[in-house]
Amino acid sequence: MAKYGTAIWVTLLAAISLFLAIPSTREAFENITKMHPYIMGFMKFALLSTMGEFLALRLVTGEWKAVKGVLAKMFVWGILGVMIVAMFAIFTGGVNVAISKGLLWTGEASFFSRLLTAFYISAIMNLTFAPVFMASHRISDTWIETRESIGVIISKTDWSGFIKFVVGKTIPLFWIPAHTITFMLPDQYRVLFAASLSIVLGLILSYAKLRK
Repeated sequence: MAKYGTAIWVTLLAAISLFLAIPSTREAFENITKMHPYIMGFMKFALLSTMGEFLALRLVTGEWKAVKGVLAKMFVWGILGVMIVAMFAIFTGGVNVAISKGLLWTGEASFFSRLLTAFYISAIMNLTFAPVFMASHRISDTWIETRESIGVIISKTDWSGFIKFVVGKTIPLFWIPAHTITFMLPDQYRVLFAASLSIVLGLILSYAKLRK
C-alpha cells in the first residue's frame, strides 16, 4: 500500500474523471442517477469519501496506510450519501416554497436571484443539517475504530476542536460557498459536483479527527 498508494489513488481518481468526461458514459451516469438516486448516492459517497479518508491518513502520517475498519466506514459513508441525496431535495424544495410565499427575498429573475436562491439553500442546509451530520460521522467513525460505548466516545471527543475547526471554519469558509456553486448548477450536474466534494468532505472530517 505504501509503495503504490499514490499511483492507485491518482489512477482511481483519473478513471472516475474520465468516466464522467466522456459524453456517453456521463449521460448513462446521469440517467441511472435519476432512476436510482439513493443507490447512486450510496455508491458515490462510499467510494469518493473513502478516498478522502485515505488521503487524510496519508497527509497526517506521511505515508499511505490501510484505513482501519475501511469496509464499515464505506458503508457508513454510503448511508450518509443517501441522507445527502434526500437533504438536497428537501432543502431545495423548502427554500423554493419559502421564496414563492415571499418569506425569502430574491428580487427579479436574474443571475443574482439564482445566486441568492442557491446561497439560501446552501446556508440553511449547512447551518442546520451539516453540524449534526458531521458530528454523527465523528461518533460512528470513532466507534468503528474503538468499539467503545457511545457515551464514552461522546465524552472523549474533542468537541471544542470540532466546533472551532469543522463547524466554525469549514462551514462558513468552504461548505457554504461550495454548495452555493452546487445549487447554481443544473440538476443533472449537481450530483457530479457533489460527488467531487465528497472527497473533500472525507478529507476534512478525517483530517480534523486525526490531526490532534
